[in-house]
Amino acid sequence: MNSDEGHLHERAAPAPPCDPATLSEAGNLLRALAAPVRIAIVLQLRRAERCVHDLVDALGVTQPLISQHLRVLKDAGVVHGRRNGREVVYRLVDDHLAHIVVDAVAHAEEDAHRTEEPLDEPTHVPGEHRQETETA
Repeated sequence: MNSDEGHLHERAAPAPPCDPATLSEAGNLLRALAAPVRIAIVLQLRRAERCVHDLVDALGVTQPLISQHLRVLKDAGVVHGRRNGREVVYRLVDDHLAHIVVDAVAHAEEDAHRTEEPLDEPTHVPGEHRQETETA
């Protein structure tokens, strides 16, 4: 059984129609998560609450960049900040958001491994042989 067969049943029934406002909100959430630094922030916050300097140290990016991405995540309702003295400690609003990111990362890793595996049947790409002989 290939990996697509396992998902066949999931595609059989059409999804019930969603409220347009719900779809819009889901789109806003996915846009907020659509930057590599924001994905990395969510993965860090999945493990524990963090302040900005912890995220700077863990991710190796500048403080202004971390703050900018945290602002996007906060505006989208992904993270919540709590003042602790002079610092703001950030946490994920709920675990659903971490699952979205973890699943996306896992899917990307599966795709990367899938492209590294040899194909079952050779695939001819027009001009491919000619390019190989020109560079050889």
